[in-house]
Amino acid sequence: MSAPPSRIVVPGLSRSSRSAWVLAFGLLLAGCGAAPVKQPSASPAVPFRPLIPPSAAADPVATSAHRTVLDPSHGDLIGELQVTRATREDTFVDLARRFNVGYEELVRANPGVDPWLPGAGREIVLPTRHILPDAPREGIVINLAAMRLFYFPKRKPGEWLTVYTFPIGIGRVGWATPEGTTSVVRMKKDPAWRPGPGVRAEHKVNGEVLPVVVPPGPDNPLGHRALYLDWPSYLIHGTNKPAGVGLRSSHGCIRLFPEDIELLYDLVKPGTRVTVVNQPFVFGWHEGELLMQAHEVLEDDPRDWQRAQRKLLSKSLAQRIQRRLREQGDAMDWESVSRVSHAPRSVPVPLTRSGTSPDSVIAEARRVRNIAPLGANRVRVSP
Repeated sequence: MSAPPSRIVVPGLSRSSRSAWVLAFGLLLAGCGAAPVKQPSASPAVPFRPLIPPSAAADPVATSAHRTVLDPSHGDLIGELQVTRATREDTFVDLARRFNVGYEELVRANPGVDPWLPGAGREIVLPTRHILPDAPREGIVINLAAMRLFYFPKRKPGEWLTVYTFPIGIGRVGWATPEGTTSVVRMKKDPAWRPGPGVRAEHKVNGEVLPVVVPPGPDNPLGHRALYLDWPSYLIHGTNKPAGVGLRSSHGCIRLFPEDIELLYDLVKPGTRVTVVNQPFVFGWHEGELLMQAHEVLEDDPRDWQRAQRKLLSKSLAQRIQRRLREQGDAMDWESVSRVSHAPRSVPVPLTRSGTSPDSVIAEARRVRNIAPLGANRVRVSP
């Protein structure tokens, strides 16, 4: 399936009218059936320079975070935080697809920025740096809170760790993606979609009668590739609505950009382990520093993060991290943890430096051109 245009332009509409149209278009997105798209809440305006500085053309090209090779004994961090500048016509939907990040990731990393009209010259933080979830580094690992998938190919003893990562769409409230461990049982190119009774009933209420089987093609919400799990009715698949990647917009399935599912499909095999976790606060080591990455707590997360935050955060610390803290004679800086978790930005922040914050980390990030990154998934990467 061909990729959508890099921007949405409606002839004859003013810029303000186009913004309203794009917002309405977002409400029509579907994945494993139609599902409303949650829109970001209003945030206070953030001042910005209205014109792109002349130096922007000299900025380096961004690097892709699709594939990382690292020494597993040296750290838990992959990718590099980057900042670009929006053009007049950009929306977060455009930028997410261009830089292979999720829509909600962009919203969290850029509070106060209008996702439909960020404005020419506005600096946009690209959340392309990630702490690996606290889960076995084997097969597919999905962190629902981060709306991100990690794939760890098999490796021989002594080999460094290879990590692939992709943004994903997950189940919306009422159709939550399950947590736990399962496996890929079969794989299919150009799959047919057989909507379940609940999905068909929901569509019928909305005045749409779904067929028992939707054949392969542009109207199939599974896209061109599907991985069937040992959980009946749950799949990892592509999509015919790429704008829904990075949102809670499906009926429980996990969906990827079309170019990402094609790469993942070629990497995995039936029998691949799949681990699904829900970790809004992730900790990891990098070059001797302990870092924390905070994501929004999902609306239907049953844990009471407000009343028992410190207790739950303590449980979020992997045993190996707690052991290393004891060995080094360090104690957790709970003031720093509270500061980072209070306003999740999806940006890894060191906890061992005084005065660090997402803003200070972003200030040191590399500024890059607003074009597709080097090594982007439009060009295949060898496993």
